[in-house]
Parts: sequence; structure tokens; C-alpha cells
Amino acid sequence: MISNFEGKTAVLTGAGSGFGLECARIGARLGMNLVLADVQQDALERSVDEIRATGAPVLPFQLDVSKASQMEALGQATLQRFGAPHLVFNNAGVGAGGLIWENTLQDWEWVLGVNLMGVAHGVRVFTPMMLQAAAADPNWRGHIVNTASMAGLLNAPNMGIYNVSKHAVVSLSETLYQDLALVTEQIGASVLCPFFVPTGISQSHRNRPQPLDNAAAKPTKSQLIGQAMSDKAVGSGKISAAEVAQKVFDAVAANQFYIFSHPQALVSVQTRMEDIMLGRNPTDPFASKPQIGANLRAALRTS
Repeated sequence: MISNFEGKTAVLTGAGSGFGLECARIGARLGMNLVLADVQQDALERSVDEIRATGAPVLPFQLDVSKASQMEALGQATLQRFGAPHLVFNNAGVGAGGLIWENTLQDWEWVLGVNLMGVAHGVRVFTPMMLQAAAADPNWRGHIVNTASMAGLLNAPNMGIYNVSKHAVVSLSETLYQDLALVTEQIGASVLCPFFVPTGISQSHRNRPQPLDNAAAKPTKSQLIGQAMSDKAVGSGKISAAEVAQKVFDAVAANQFYIFSHPQALVSVQTRMEDIMLGRNPTDPFASKPQIGANLRAALRTS
């Protein structure tokens, strides 16, 4: 666990908005050195200007986390400026919906590239340098936080590609926790599983790179419905990104692995686990709100 954040270094991807920006604000208040990375240049610049105005040391870095070479460059820049980071927040993510067979190859490459490989690159790049720092100093402490989602513990319909990516991040993070425990007590790991929180993720297609763009393809009915449902659910969230960011820092200080924005949603996770344990077919996700399920089925079945 990290008991004192002052003077420590944090690397935050997706720092231009949402959880990344809110964690940067907390880190600045705690006296941290901050490496702020984002794919969206204007959002990154606004974040950097705001955090620098607090007096915090800032290293900005514009990158696409799905690109291995760019993440490796981020690692080298961090090491040269501040040394091995004490906190790595692999947070950048994108969203996409629709019936799972309607997702294009470009959809799969984009979502898995950012949501899964972005985290994998962060773990691959930063863990070795953190282990080296720990080996050189028995008092050195570090922590890695990966952003997954409640979608990494559930399987809501019409958002399969997102579910797949986030389930993979949960698995990666649980394995990271166990692997680290084999070799050190000085570095911890956590996985953040937020539910619906007002951030910019429902509009993440704004940063979709040209080679993986679906601009020429007309969105399917299920994709349009999924986008509308995502916009409504995310926009109406009652827990703020700032509150979730504080939960992240609290978890790091307590060496807590699972971080939930909405613990009440765990009842659905329990139902899924019971489905698996009892060998029964997956429970209807709309069992408690049948009208929503009925409306979605009716919309998808209408030609």
C-alpha cells in the first residue's frame, strides 16, 4: 500500500477527462508528480493547464494506448523525468454497442485495442521498472490500477464487444495481483469496476482513429439503440467521476483490490455466479425491470 502520496509519481492514461482527470486533480492536491496521457490533444492540453496551475509537476504525453511503441515511449519518458512511477492508472477506455455479430472487424480491433491492449501495454511497460525500483529500496511501494467495468463481471445484452474487453481486463488484473504476490509485497494491484458514471465514454467514438473508422458503414438498428441507451444511462448516473476517483485513491492506500462505484449492483454479479454454480441458463438481465427488456426486444424485432 502507498501510505503517503506526497512526492510520488503517478501515470494516468485517459487523463483528459473522466476518472483520469479527477485522479489527476486528487494527485495534484496530494503533492504528486503527474504524467498525464490521452489520445485527445485538446482535452489533454486543458487538463495539463489546469493541473500545472496548481503547481504540480506535470509531464504531458499524447498517445494511443493501443499502440505498443507509443506506450513504450511513455514509459521511457516517465523514467527519464521522474523515475519509476509509484502509481500507474491504466484507465483509457472506449465503448461500443450493438448485437455482437453485427460488430465489424474494425469495431473489435478498436475496442480490444484500447480497452484490453492499452491495459496490457501499461502492465508490460511499467511493472518491470516498478519491480526494479522495489528491489533497489525495501521501503519503496507501488500500485497498479486497471479500469474495467461492471460489464467485466456481467454480460448485459447488446453490448457484447465491450463486455468481452472488460471481462478480459478483470482477468488480467486478478492475474496481475496473484503474479505480483508471488514475487513481491511492495507492489499492489486493483481493478476498478464502475457502473454508470457521467464521463465521456459514451461519446468515445469521437477519438476513433481513421484506419478503424466505420464512417462508411451505416450503423445498424441495434447499434443505434445501444448508443441511445448508453447515452441515457451514463448521462443519468448519480455517482460522479470525482467520487469514483477518491475511491481509487482510498483503495490504493488500503491495498484493496476490487473497487466498485455502485456496490448495490453486486447483487446481479451474485445472480450470475449462482447461474454458473448451479449450471442454470443465464438469468434474464431485465427480470427486475421487465418493461425495459420488453421494449428492447420489441425494438429489435421490428423491421
